[in-house]
Amino acid sequence: MISIDDTLISEEFRDARFCCDVQKCLGACCVEGDAGAPLEEDEISILEDYIEDIKTCMTEDGIDVIDANGVFDYDTDGSYVTPLVHDRDCAFVYYENNIARCAIEKAHEAGKIPLQKPISCHLYPVRVSKHKGFDAVNYHQWYICQPARTYGKNHGIYLYRFLKEPLIRKFGEDWYNKLVKEIEK
Repeated sequence: MISIDDTLISEEFRDARFCCDVQKCLGACCVEGDAGAPLEEDEISILEDYIEDIKTCMTEDGIDVIDANGVFDYDTDGSYVTPLVHDRDCAFVYYENNIARCAIEKAHEAGKIPLQKPISCHLYPVRVSKHKGFDAVNYHQWYICQPARTYGKNHGIYLYRFLKEPLIRKFGEDWYNKLVKEIEK
C-alpha cells in the first residue's frame, strides 16, 4: 500500500500500465456493468442545473430515462449512479462512429456546462471508495479494458501517468506530486 495524506493506494496501481484504446474497446465502460457510473452529490446538482444543455447531446432513449427518473439512480449499495437505458447504456451515452461517448463531456467541450464528466468516469479504471478516515484508491481490472492494458504495456505508459489530469482534479496537484515521488523513488 502507498499512503498519501488521507488516501491509501493499492500496489496494483503502482505498476499498472494502461492507456485507453477507444478504437478497440468502443467505449465499453459506458455501456457494460450492472449499474451506472458513480456520482458525487455536487455532480448531481450540476447535472440537474444544466440538464437542458446536456440533453442537446443525448439520445432520445437517454432523454426519456432522465425525464422519467431524473439525473441519478441508486446502485445495490444505495450509492448515487447515473441512470441506465434498458439496464445497459449510461443514460448520458451517445454514439459516434459506433463508439460510446459521453454527452456530459460533449456539452462541457462545447462550453455549455462546467462539469467535464463525473469524476468516477474520468478516473476509470481507478475506483475511489470512502472509508472512515481515508479514501481507498484501487485499480479495477476489467476484461473490457484489455486493449488499454496492452496499449499501455506496449508503449510504456503507466496508469498514474495516464490518469494525471483526473487524479489532480480529484486530489490536487500536491497530492499527485507526492504520488509520483513515492512511486518513482
